[in-house]
Amino acid sequence: MKFSAERATLLKALAHIQSVAEKRNTIPILANVLMQAANGQLCLKATDMEIEVVETISATVMREGSTTAPASVLYEIVRKLPDGVDVELDQTDSDGQLQLRAGRYATRLNVLSVDDFPSMGAGEFPHRFQLNGSVLRSLIDRTRFAISTEETRYYLNGIYLHVADVDGTPLLRAVATDGHRLARVEADMPAGAAGMPGVIIPRKTVAELRKLVDEAPEDIAVALSETRIQFTVGPITLTSKLIDGTFPEYERVIPRNNTRILRVGKKDFSDAVARVAAISQERSRPVKLVLEPGLLTLSASSAEQGTATEELDDNRISYDAESLEIGFQARYLNDITDQVEKEVEFCFADSASPTIVRDVDSPSALYVLMPMRV
Repeated sequence: MKFSAERATLLKALAHIQSVAEKRNTIPILANVLMQAANGQLCLKATDMEIEVVETISATVMREGSTTAPASVLYEIVRKLPDGVDVELDQTDSDGQLQLRAGRYATRLNVLSVDDFPSMGAGEFPHRFQLNGSVLRSLIDRTRFAISTEETRYYLNGIYLHVADVDGTPLLRAVATDGHRLARVEADMPAGAAGMPGVIIPRKTVAELRKLVDEAPEDIAVALSETRIQFTVGPITLTSKLIDGTFPEYERVIPRNNTRILRVGKKDFSDAVARVAAISQERSRPVKLVLEPGLLTLSASSAEQGTATEELDDNRISYDAESLEIGFQARYLNDITDQVEKEVEFCFADSASPTIVRDVDSPSALYVLMPMRV
């Protein structure tokens, strides 16, 4: 096999590929990228047996063939090469080393047999639809902070994507929760998505997909079955296994009768939370909110450092219900307000019940936050 490719093109593809390849793995071949050169194109593939990413780029192919090489090493070498050079890779026989040349730089890389490189086997995808890139970005960005990292509740380790019927209108809905907070975001259901099963997209897949979405063309092709999902983003195809579990009935935890409404500017609120929470060194960094008509007082205390308070008056907040004291983790508050553009709305019931948080200008997103004792 022998080919050459422009450094920038090869680097971009390796950047997409190498983060999927497992660096610390008991199966050495999974740390490698499979390269197949034919018909003026180079196809790169990496997998960890949960996710597979395939990307095709243009290349000058002098001798067709395929090989595998360490993904992260190849990426680091190409990244450090000067701009504008052509990178030539040459392997004279299937067991020999892979020679890399660029300008006056040369190196040899150990390879592993192409025959050992595993294929995930995509299978059939009965459900196919197109999803706008900016819509997919919004669904991911506004939910992924709430994905659980607790391995014992593995079915919460991803985003639950499904079609929901809202007042007779089918919507595409993304939900994530870790038991402390919940994020639910809706978008118009794309044509072809009707009848799709509800699927849980794993956390690592979400992270890899998010990297690709920024460079995406307008529409991304989505294909899915009961066990796998595939996204085609321009020349890149990402295929992933789905989490085999049942997502909980999240609607039951969304309160229906929260009547105490607080509205506050996102920046005013998040800055105040950050300032009062700075005094606490605890991991949870609890912040207490004391609400009275026309006044919000935020406070935090630390046994070692003392206390901090900040008031937001009726020039910056709107609240006219009865008084209330409630506590939240500062990080959880900020994770949610980070998703809000300008004005945030809190709907409280009492100091011990879940609170609903919304972006006033974007009603398609809803967040639920559990209070804590402070």
